[in-house]
Amino acid sequence: MSQQDNITATKRFGELVNTGKLDGFAEVVAPNSVDHDPAPGQVNGPQGFTMFFTMMRSAFPDLHIDVEHMVADEDNVSFAYTITGTHLGKFMDIAPTGKQIKVRGMQIGRFENGLMVERWGSSDELGLLKQLGASVTV
Repeated sequence: MSQQDNITATKRFGELVNTGKLDGFAEVVAPNSVDHDPAPGQVNGPQGFTMFFTMMRSAFPDLHIDVEHMVADEDNVSFAYTITGTHLGKFMDIAPTGKQIKVRGMQIGRFENGLMVERWGSSDELGLLKQLGASVTV
């Protein structure tokens, strides 16, 4: 597959998250894909992403990812993003606050045959918790 196929798969992943059509992850994520920065309890493959984004969309029903900058080579697609949403459902142990969140992050996906086989990423989790008014101790 080509660099453009990998970019297309990355954009499709974002569309699935933004529309809430999470059952489509199998279109763009390999069955044994490994997330090197998983959420607690997140399993490998499309099911892990479905579980994670189901939780996120339950807490933030209007969850939206905007890609700010993307770069790619033959096997990898990297991008900086901003996540926005409204906290209308339980998130971790935090009851709904109705607050708007805006969080930045970065992700790298490695692809084989047009499917993501590895993912590395980081989001501003501390910033998200602070925006919700959570008491954070380090």
